[in-house]
Amino acid sequence: MTRRYFDVTLTFTDRLPIWPGDTPPSVARSRTIADGNASNVSRLETCVHTGTHVDAPNHFIEGAAGVESLALDALVGTALVVMQQQVDTVTADSLAGLGIPPGTERLLIRTRNSALWDDPAHRFFPDFVAVSADGAGWLVDHGVRLVGVDYMSVEAYRTEDYATHRTLLGAGVIIVEGLDLRAVEAGAYEMACLPMKIGDADGAPARVVLWQEA
Repeated sequence: MTRRYFDVTLTFTDRLPIWPGDTPPSVARSRTIADGNASNVSRLETCVHTGTHVDAPNHFIEGAAGVESLALDALVGTALVVMQQQVDTVTADSLAGLGIPPGTERLLIRTRNSALWDDPAHRFFPDFVAVSADGAGWLVDHGVRLVGVDYMSVEAYRTEDYATHRTLLGAGVIIVEGLDLRAVEAGAYEMACLPMKIGDADGAPARVVLWQEA
């Protein structure tokens, strides 16, 4: 039996699209061997919500837990990848129609957003597929502990009340955004999602890997 791995993390570069108003990412050498230094040393500047990243409860809930407090047993374990490529919004009805098994704790949702990553340096696309407030409620009601999406936010760009984020984070559901699910088909996988352990941060870049026994 062999194990097949899928790295569903976006490669972090300074060409990644950013949420409007966020700090553009910068990855640059501060010292180089070519300039006579003993080693190459790079400097990273970024918003913690750039690229593949995890949202912590305090992203939208004042006084809630930061990313360093997220439960490892929610971040690592069996994950179900589902397809929602024909919908404009992931809703309670569209989720209910997928036949998601009871007891599913980690759900990764692949939509038509994934095709945007064919060009990792594309300009921010505001009309991405997101999860509605009632979809978020469905996830909470069905015991999902972690939800992952294939664009920069679980919530629609033009929103006023941030109900999707508040519903999920308020119930302790971990949100993973910016996944690259292009090479992943529907089904069950083992998953490791490990965000940087940044004290009291409202999010953190993460390396997310799936695998299956073949």
